[in-house]
Amino acid sequence: MDFAPSPRAADLRERVAAFMKAEVDLVEEDYHRDLAERRRTGDPWQPLPVIEELKAKAREQGLWNLFLPEQHAGDYAARFGTDGGQGLSNVDYAPLAELMGRSAIAPTVFNCNAPDTGNMEVLLRYGTQAQRDEWLDPLLEGRIRSAFTMTEPDVASSDATNMAATAVVDGDEVVINGRKWWSTGVGHRDCRIFVFMGLTDPDADRHHRHTMVLVPRDAPGVRIERLLNTMGYQDEPVGHGEVSFTDVRVPVGNIISGPGEAFAIAQGRLGPGRVHHCMRLIGLSEMALERAVKRGLERTAFGKPLVNLGGNRERIADARIAIDQARLHVLHAAWKLDQGGPLNALSEVSQIKVAVPRMAQQVIDMAIQLHGGGGMSDDFPLAMAYVNARTLRLADGPDEVHQGMVARLEIGKHS
Repeated sequence: MDFAPSPRAADLRERVAAFMKAEVDLVEEDYHRDLAERRRTGDPWQPLPVIEELKAKAREQGLWNLFLPEQHAGDYAARFGTDGGQGLSNVDYAPLAELMGRSAIAPTVFNCNAPDTGNMEVLLRYGTQAQRDEWLDPLLEGRIRSAFTMTEPDVASSDATNMAATAVVDGDEVVINGRKWWSTGVGHRDCRIFVFMGLTDPDADRHHRHTMVLVPRDAPGVRIERLLNTMGYQDEPVGHGEVSFTDVRVPVGNIISGPGEAFAIAQGRLGPGRVHHCMRLIGLSEMALERAVKRGLERTAFGKPLVNLGGNRERIADARIAIDQARLHVLHAAWKLDQGGPLNALSEVSQIKVAVPRMAQQVIDMAIQLHGGGGMSDDFPLAMAYVNARTLRLADGPDEVHQGMVARLEIGKHS
């Protein structure tokens, strides 16, 4: 196996790193300060102009929609992607995702933010031309945002077959009813389209009962009930919300792929998406370790630098070892995906989904400890980073579901 990036990917990595240093790093602290001020005095849900300015610069430099997969990008990579007009393999994209993961705003700047990337991949792989023309093009241009509405408040959504919200075909329309929550992106002012997963045929087998449907945010019957906070953070201006759907009617042409195909689509969507999440967490962990070391060298206590107190050198060493192990783990899963698609990497993708958020939590917690009380405040990006890592132990499937998948496949080798 070869984890080395292609020459094109290596070039993109250097250019993304340079753009981050020259553009993103210089404004990020001010961005968060301005956002905090808007929380106190204004409207934190109104996107800040600096993001659109950075997006324009990134696109001008050909650093745009870097996530586009090589096997599905086609003409879209030439029109909306990086210069060179082709998509990237999972192994090639992984180090770019890591770089972007160091920053809270970089994924948006490069139009590589979740859940838009996953939704765009769904439209690339499974959407009709009409669906792509209406929704994929503006998403690839960065003019609109999207949300993925799957999880429900009234059932254990760790078992996706529990989902009770309905998408019933009625002639040339689909009637949608139910309630979803933790729908990331619904708070953004530019969110225009939801990918909705609902029950269509309760008598079908468990994995062919549900359907994915495109639901415009402004469709009659769609209501944002509330925006949720995650351990105190609302994640403005993106947000995670609870959404109700009451007798919402959309054309049957809004069904993606076909009735009962939601689980097949979800498998295709979530494999690469989980690699993206994990590689961004590698970048987040690198940021935390870097800050921990700098803090430990700058601060003294009891006559010594913090790095020389209480086993902190060993903790720093353990963090470096854990990050490098996790990176190789994710690259292996990415390579398996590239070799044979999601079914070829079921165990590996579930493994990283368990291992990487746990690692990130430990590294970020160590960095918080070295920062003392300041580490728990918004004066540093560590508290938000910790919440992000903790959240990803639930998002895209809780640890226990992925452990169950790994165990089932491992036991199956000997059954």
